[in-house]
Amino acid sequence: MNRLSLLRAACAALLLALAAPGQAAPVQVTDDAGQVIVLPAPARRIIALSPQLLELSAAAGASKQIVATIRGASNVRWARKLPLVGDAFALNLEAIALLKPDLILAWESGTPPREVARLKSLGIPVYWSQANTFESLASTVQRIGQLAGTPRPAARWVRDYDTRLAALRQRYAAQQPAVRVFYEVWNQPLITVGGPQLINQAITLCGGRNIFGTLPVLSPTISTEAVLKADPQLIVTASPRGAAWLQEWKRFAQVSAVKHGQLVALSPNALPRMGVDVLDGVQQLCNATAVARKAMR
Repeated sequence: MNRLSLLRAACAALLLALAAPGQAAPVQVTDDAGQVIVLPAPARRIIALSPQLLELSAAAGASKQIVATIRGASNVRWARKLPLVGDAFALNLEAIALLKPDLILAWESGTPPREVARLKSLGIPVYWSQANTFESLASTVQRIGQLAGTPRPAARWVRDYDTRLAALRQRYAAQQPAVRVFYEVWNQPLITVGGPQLINQAITLCGGRNIFGTLPVLSPTISTEAVLKADPQLIVTASPRGAAWLQEWKRFAQVSAVKHGQLVALSPNALPRMGVDVLDGVQQLCNATAVARKAMR
């Protein structure tokens, strides 16, 4: 029997053990890929394969059930001592199987296809997350709470989140005129956010208009010339390298955002992560949009 067969057998034995009589009632949710996840009992050992999913698990009251994560999640403080099972580009399947998880939380668009196939080969239930709207982010917390057997703390977090989101929408969404916004994800190649991205919705919520919001992909690659032609009134980034990137735009004095000094670096750990601090990032973006609107007058 080869190593992969051994891993599969170990995982199958674990799932059978969880289904033994006397366990809690089974739970069932549908993930963002449309896949129905059925567990014989709430998950007791969860591996979270992204910083975002670590944070959302804590919001759902399930941090104690997390037994491992990946490299790149070290700034989630409570998780710094967790075992690591690879990174966003390569997973250690043997380490995953040895930890005997009964649930894996994975980021759908952030997991390479090869790693998706390898994860599926283990036979462990995988919840695929792709929170592209504010509502689906809250729903993710709710569903993790169901899967982990922590629905009450998850519901409390969702209630507070929904209240704050509604307040932000009421305050900013109707602000006029709309501010033309360029959001820089990466600089070489130049990458921005398209229509399906949650950050695009944040721009709209704040009374802005994403100059590339009509593009139908999450993270389109665009040209400098396209940005100049669209003439953004606000240029923002949330990259840790953002300050240097923003300086590069100053050579284009004809651009409205440069002309009026509206080049803004946001926190890298809030809006782009789409985790528990996402609304802090939205507030930062809304503040920057309001300032840019005043500068245009």
